[in-house]
Amino acid sequence: MLPLLVVVPAYNEEAALGTLLDGLKISVPDASVLVVDDGSDDRSAEVARGHGARVVSHPHNLGYGVTVQTGLLYALRRGFGTVVHIDGDGQHDPVDVPRLLEALELGADVAIGSRFLAGAYPSTLLRRLGSRWFAALASLILGQRITDPTSGFRAMQGSVLSLYASEQYPPDYPDADLLILTHRHGFKIKEVAVQMRPRRSGEAKLHRGLRPIYYVIKMMLSILVILLRRAPQTEPIPIGSAPKGRARGPGAA
Repeated sequence: MLPLLVVVPAYNEEAALGTLLDGLKISVPDASVLVVDDGSDDRSAEVARGHGARVVSHPHNLGYGVTVQTGLLYALRRGFGTVVHIDGDGQHDPVDVPRLLEALELGADVAIGSRFLAGAYPSTLLRRLGSRWFAALASLILGQRITDPTSGFRAMQGSVLSLYASEQYPPDYPDADLLILTHRHGFKIKEVAVQMRPRRSGEAKLHRGLRPIYYVIKMMLSILVILLRRAPQTEPIPIGSAPKGRARGPGAA
């Protein structure tokens, strides 16, 4: 297994970060941990440093997709060949990280932690319908069963990092569209059953107001663009180097 970096995207997650980071120390003690603070208004960055994590801070809130990609760019620049990203809200259990890494060892390029393979997960009717629709659409296009395309708990390795560090990476919500993009470039995707817990505090911004409707429209357009666009060849970015022509990714603090 190539050197491992765990990326934790965080926006106002001070209540959950400490427990999550302590769990990662136990679950993957040899991993480096990076918290990408997406312009939080609380003490997320301070809590992360206090629990031994490296921290990169955005000057203001840039969104989930950019936050995850900041971690991926950091990984490439610092020589990490394996990346796990796990949301900072405490819903995913760090104990499941080794299961994702095992899927990589068995040949997957991307391993997705699926809350639905482990059984039913409580959710609102609208969210269930949206998740099932995009799961069915992704399954049809990929030719394999996908149950949790919106999972924020994933592991990846090798050349797929080059694709995710490129301009093709969806900047807003890298969910079903990212899986379709990954598949079109010939990478192998594997889902792994994981447990998901209720949020410790707050509410995801995606679930507020009209954002769910915006998400559905934006995701459908993103998928359409990916399907219509000729799949280009992605040149691997050497480990330890930075992609050219990208301004994203503020320096580490």
